[in-house]
Amino acid sequence: MSESAMPKVDLPVPEPTAEDETRLRELQILEKDAVLRGHPYGDEQCNNCLYYLVQTDEISYCWHPKLRVLVGEQWWCQWWEETPADS
Repeated sequence: MSESAMPKVDLPVPEPTAEDETRLRELQILEKDAVLRGHPYGDEQCNNCLYYLVQTDEISYCWHPKLRVLVGEQWWCQWWEETPADS
């Protein structure tokens, strides 16, 4: 069936739910508590941190016990720890 022959379906305009608002507040608190920033602190950034799960990815999971969220490779937080040379 061609695209022009497909019936048009009116979908509702997406709206954030109460769960989205709650999660936003949780993440805002986490950002303040973690001093989580979207830019490096000198040479310290997520992709050279011990807790950055896949150091070759632009976005990866931070497995630090106080964070446990997706972060960008150039982000930084106060719990940054150098990756051991043998890793």
